[in-house]
Amino acid sequence: MLALVASFALTAVYMLLGGGGPGAAKPPPSPLDAGVPAVSAAAAPATASAVIVPPGPGPASVSALPARTVTVERPEVHYALSSDGAGLTSAILQGPKMREVRRLTVAEGFALLVGKEVPPAPQMNLAEPVEGRPLPLSVSVSGGAPVPAELRYAVTEEGPTGVTFVGRTSDWEVTKHFAFSPDGFELNVSIALRNLTSQPLNGELGIHEARAIDPTHEEKPSMFGGVGNLSDAVCLVKDSLQKLSPTDKPESKDLPGQVSFAGVNQQYFLSAVFPVGEARDGHCVIAASPVAREATAWFAFQVPAGGTVTQSFGAFLGPKDSELLAAVPTLAANRAGSIWSPRLVRAVDFGIWAVICKLMLVILRFFHGVVSNWGVAIILLTVVVKVLLLPLTHRMMVSQEKMKKLQPKLEALKAKHPNDREKQQQETMRVYQEAGVNPFGSCLMLLVQLPIWAALFTTLRNNFEIYREPFLHHFLPDLTFKDPTYILPVLLGVSQIVTGLLQPMAMDAAQQRIMIWFMPIFFTGIMLNYPAGLLLYIFTNNVLTVAQTYALKKWLQRAPPPTPEKRK
Repeated sequence: MLALVASFALTAVYMLLGGGGPGAAKPPPSPLDAGVPAVSAAAAPATASAVIVPPGPGPASVSALPARTVTVERPEVHYALSSDGAGLTSAILQGPKMREVRRLTVAEGFALLVGKEVPPAPQMNLAEPVEGRPLPLSVSVSGGAPVPAELRYAVTEEGPTGVTFVGRTSDWEVTKHFAFSPDGFELNVSIALRNLTSQPLNGELGIHEARAIDPTHEEKPSMFGGVGNLSDAVCLVKDSLQKLSPTDKPESKDLPGQVSFAGVNQQYFLSAVFPVGEARDGHCVIAASPVAREATAWFAFQVPAGGTVTQSFGAFLGPKDSELLAAVPTLAANRAGSIWSPRLVRAVDFGIWAVICKLMLVILRFFHGVVSNWGVAIILLTVVVKVLLLPLTHRMMVSQEKMKKLQPKLEALKAKHPNDREKQQQETMRVYQEAGVNPFGSCLMLLVQLPIWAALFTTLRNNFEIYREPFLHHFLPDLTFKDPTYILPVLLGVSQIVTGLLQPMAMDAAQQRIMIWFMPIFFTGIMLNYPAGLLLYIFTNNVLTVAQTYALKKWLQRAPPPTPEKRK
């Protein structure tokens, strides 16, 4: 503490005696100095992590430069940039699939079912500014010679492929050049910081990525509420993908290490910024609130007196298509001559089901290439799984038929030992063993199917290829969202009841009623808001099970299987 007090005192004396720093000599002002003058150190964040705190009031003087908005329209994205901060005010994706995650109401679902059209969801805007916060892809400098994120710039060059902004403070001339990909979702941001003082300056350069969120159109995942569509503030730092959503505590994190990318990760879309050439040492600050997600990557730098430092960043604002993400950077790589990848594909997170999901996607893509319909591809996937599990299903159903025939003997055992449950269990297991029956065969089939359901659920929740893809134009218009008419969940419940009625059951009447009636109704209630693609898979599986059960019953009636010999 004494050392810190002494350091501050010496620094104060040095500044009073006219030392270097913000009061050092500067070159003559140029017309660009008519822009916003430098703010004091107190008006800018003292440390990078302080960017989480909303910025204070701007400079006292009024800028002589007019505020401007520059638009750049590319085939995939329409951009708008503001001279206040030289950042994005919008990045509106183009195309029928590039729309916001908006859920159809029941009325809209039935309107589609009878052939009417409903208003489409708005086009996805991946650069919705957060009020009072830095614009997406704006920059700031923290330290003794700060640059505020809201600095007003002059537009010195604009065109369909690039825009250049120049701004000045009392210490820096900041030149930002945006280069846009001719036919993709990438852009490159080059930032040149020229030291206008006669002393070396250092600090941290922060590049911001933020997005405003409308909480009325954001859903939390829940058991009965479906998969949800929460956005996360993300950062890939030290090879670990760190996420923060508004449900997490604390509301912000400061993550030191090598930063590969930082951004905002939504269910099917990603806006991210990354250093060009390689992951760089720095730290990443992520924050989440109900109305905003923010991520800022900070990198230390030093500039000699009169010198210039240039830092280059790539950005991606588009769909989480695995092939697109794996190819990034293309524009930045061409400019830097580097093939380093920020691994944006890590934003497509399948979790513990990654192996099954990727295998499932290979099969689904193959079938989609043949039939050009993702719903039919899911049906064909169900058939493939059913065929592969046919031997196991056959053994299970044969075992259930044997158990049904053993029911009178089991009832006799209960009557013989009415008050001794342990003896009942011992005798029951002996009967099963002698008959060669596995009483847990049905559970085994369910345990085999559950990972497939979970993997398909995860695939539908994360894979952009299936997003907004219909089964039929007027029925199940989006396989990644629930059936807005609830027709498919009802059919699923009916199919489960029919399946239960056909299954041989070795249990008492009360247990049978629970399994045949209560469990399908309960399961249907859970699945009401789950993706239609998952329900289509389970419904198809139930229909195939009904057909298989009927065929096996006929076969067993004609040629019942031989009873195994009793063990000695």
